[in-house]
Amino acid sequence: MAEALLQNYPECTVVFIGTERQIDSRALQDRPFTTVPLKSRGLKGMGLSAKLMTVLQLPASIIAAMGIVRRYKPDLVFGVGGYVTGPVILAARLLGIPCGIHEQNSVPGLANRLLGKIVNRIFISLPGSETYFPARKTVFSGNPVRKELLAAAATPRAEKKEHPTLLVLGGSQGAHRVNMLVVEALAEQQSKLPPGFTVLHQTGPHDEETVRNRYAKLGITAQVAAFFDNMDHLYQQADLVVSRAGATTLAELMIFQKPAILIPFPYAADDHQEKNGRYLVEHGGARMFIEAELNAWTLAAEILKLFNNNEERQELATNIGSLARPHAAKTIVQHCLDML
Repeated sequence: MAEALLQNYPECTVVFIGTERQIDSRALQDRPFTTVPLKSRGLKGMGLSAKLMTVLQLPASIIAAMGIVRRYKPDLVFGVGGYVTGPVILAARLLGIPCGIHEQNSVPGLANRLLGKIVNRIFISLPGSETYFPARKTVFSGNPVRKELLAAAATPRAEKKEHPTLLVLGGSQGAHRVNMLVVEALAEQQSKLPPGFTVLHQTGPHDEETVRNRYAKLGITAQVAAFFDNMDHLYQQADLVVSRAGATTLAELMIFQKPAILIPFPYAADDHQEKNGRYLVEHGGARMFIEAELNAWTLAAEILKLFNNNEERQELATNIGSLARPHAAKTIVQHCLDML
């Protein structure tokens, strides 16, 4: 959304307020934003002592957020949920600055549920989440996708693809079980894999070496990394994706029209990943399995079934592509400008 704003209005300035976590630094690396950290803590899903610490720190977080907002004097403050969003949006509203929020998931997090009462506009990615917000302020925008991914998705592949390719996205959270399920599944049915079968496997930070060694022992051609930076290339290569059901990943799968087997993270707040995935399943764009009910044999059977049935795989691709909203970022920017 910030990049879409800068693209249309190069003279504007974006200040990105985040945490001091490494994942924030990685996401903002080489982006044309001023970055400012804010110390804040989560509330939902925490123990009693952690909740108490959050409540005690909240006034300091709001005061710090007030200082940041006063320093930069923004025309608009925009939040995407999470515990940093709360103090900043609250500070902005106390100072009379227009605010918008975006809810990625089908079930809003606690911060966005509360902030929906005070912001000027609410943008949602998936149908269903609008029931948590005032209808007059809510816009079904879809989930913004990075401009380099949009460009890649819109570019036809020039070369003929030689190898059937499986892309595995374990994600940074809860990746271990997905990693092990896929490796065990492919070991289970290795002799039945199509000729030239290749795996592109994003493992998260803990399983990279283990997964790479397992593929090597099995003799399966695989490119394994904790994280990939060239996601546009990976999506273009993939014939089938095994993934968690985070909102951003689903939006990317829709844009690239990639058939998917979804394994929702079972400990996501309010089970929102399963509800995210259910939207795709109901529209014929994905298969989904609950992790607790899934074993390697069942996953292997589904992977082989889809690789051996081009028509079924293409039907999934067409259906998931029909759900894409490639202009989500532009929609949000336009509504924000109207609001101003």
